[in-house]
Amino acid sequence: MDPIQHKFVNVGALKLHVAETGTGPNAVVFLHGFPEIWYSWRHQMIALAGAGFRAVSFDYRGYGLSDPPPEPDKTSWSDLLSDLLHILDALALSKVFLVGKDFGARPAYLFSILHPERVLGVVTLGVPYVPPGPSQYHKFLPEGFYILRWQEPGRAEADFGRFDAKTVVRNIYILFSRSEIPIANENQEIMDLVEPDTPLPTWFTEEDLATYGALYEKSGFQTALQIPYRSLGEVLSLPDPVVKVPAFLIMGGKDYVLKFPGIEDLTKGEKAKWFVPNLEVTFIPEGTHFVQEQFPEKVNQLILDFLAKHT
Repeated sequence: MDPIQHKFVNVGALKLHVAETGTGPNAVVFLHGFPEIWYSWRHQMIALAGAGFRAVSFDYRGYGLSDPPPEPDKTSWSDLLSDLLHILDALALSKVFLVGKDFGARPAYLFSILHPERVLGVVTLGVPYVPPGPSQYHKFLPEGFYILRWQEPGRAEADFGRFDAKTVVRNIYILFSRSEIPIANENQEIMDLVEPDTPLPTWFTEEDLATYGALYEKSGFQTALQIPYRSLGEVLSLPDPVVKVPAFLIMGGKDYVLKFPGIEDLTKGEKAKWFVPNLEVTFIPEGTHFVQEQFPEKVNQLILDFLAKHT
């Protein structure tokens, strides 16, 4: 990890942690998901820097080494988009590729709509472009669906609070590496879906877990529950819901997200092209929700091939 440099960028009163490597003329900015952090892009950052790109990743406000916002429960997607713009300006990056994983896909796509002059293309992993609108999960999935549980004030706090941060991250990594949607029974909590002796995925080491655990020990989960889970219904004023920049979606064939209502249409169907006309989609058959850590060499090459087409 030595080639990766760390710094802090001031965004208003907050200091946001930025990791970067490489000095190429074209920059790629990575946006993490949950329970991830800048570190989840370690394989991609080093590979892209080696291929001549400047690779940048940062911890969102309230995540990892970045400062928590003064009112975590009021953090919004608009804050995240504003933070991204500030970071690009602070690093003098006039135009970049954005790579977003999990809920990081949303700010990647939205930023490309709001600031198309700053974006060369968008790559997302694990989540396609979902046009903004009211959340519909409650209509199609039971009460024990993990997102519905984590939206409930106090529920996840009490569930997570029984364990240290490292164990919470461990359990979520195990859950999200499965092909089934995490759904608890009525009298069961989400953390209880993982037995204590369940092994980590083979591609995720104890050292990796310790790194994540330490970062979440510092930040806690308060902001992470707000963004994304408790802010999914935020109304955003978009000039047009269509993503016009070149876009590339990488999905694991065994990703549980494919079983969410409507997601198959947005990954395999014609509907995907309604909202993202310049979309390419590829599937890694054995991939789960963490394809960039599970199959880093495959994902690195796919990203590099996309970048080569659009630089």
